[in-house]
Amino acid sequence: MTETTDATTETATGVILTDPAAEKVASLLAQEGRDDLALRVAVQPGGCSGLRYQLFFDERSLDGDVTQEYGTGVKVVTDRMSVPYLMGATIDFVDTIEKQGFTIDNPNAGGSCACGESFH
Repeated sequence: MTETTDATTETATGVILTDPAAEKVASLLAQEGRDDLALRVAVQPGGCSGLRYQLFFDERSLDGDVTQEYGTGVKVVTDRMSVPYLMGATIDFVDTIEKQGFTIDNPNAGGSCACGESFH
């Protein structure tokens, strides 16, 4: 990923959206026909390992949100409680015979469950 003027915001959140993931998010937003939505990345209690990721489109702006913007017009929003869990995490989109969807590579995760949907 090339450095942009948003580098300070990226450093604050530590969440990295790869080019394929940003392109997929932009495509999904185009299908929705809305430009007021951001991709919200959050960590919630749950799953078999204690914490689980949530990725969804959100029009809300919460107090303490950290926002990153990508050149494709994609905004990634992380709430202040999730930021420590997601610092340094990379969100990618894969489309192979075996798997299709968003993946999260999180260096903060001490371990994850077999299904890969939750971590601790």
